[in-house]
Amino acid sequence: MTWIQTVSGRQFWPLEPKAEDVDIGDIAHALSMKCRYSGHTQKFYSVAEHSVHISNALLRDGWSPSAALWGLLHDAAEAYLPDIARPIKAAIPGFDAIEFDVALAIISKFDGLVKGWAFALIPCDVVKLYDTRILVDEKAAMMPHTPADWGLPDNGLGVQIVGWCPTEAKVRFLRAYENLVSLIEARA
Repeated sequence: MTWIQTVSGRQFWPLEPKAEDVDIGDIAHALSMKCRYSGHTQKFYSVAEHSVHISNALLRDGWSPSAALWGLLHDAAEAYLPDIARPIKAAIPGFDAIEFDVALAIISKFDGLVKGWAFALIPCDVVKLYDTRILVDEKAAMMPHTPADWGLPDNGLGVQIVGWCPTEAKVRFLRAYENLVSLIEARA
């Protein structure tokens, strides 16, 4: 079998991903069930909650709804692939290429919302910066007794990391998505 079955019943081929097989409900569900930091947190903290916080912070700081959408979807490939810790991922030949292909299918699926503008012009460096800055908030909330120096930036995003249950994380992720789509469509 070269495909996975998603919670909606779709087939998804991670080694041959196609935009038409991508579904926002599947993404929200899977990310709400995956714990950040390989589960080494004081309580459950999902990739979906992480993504919502980044998206909300981008909006709060004046970035466009399109930028916030890509902030929400920046880890969406993890919905179809395992979330592998950075040191291990770097040691698996070819995994980055597989993840990139899945990300391209996701971008292709949702890029139409912003009419081709997002992939080319969204400041990916800003999303990466927010993804790094949130580590300050996450470490303080989920691993406050960690003695290791993570080499973090001086300031986090200033978001409150709660540890939503999977159901709440899924609902909030989908609500953020629907809100952003409405904002993007209203600007069109």
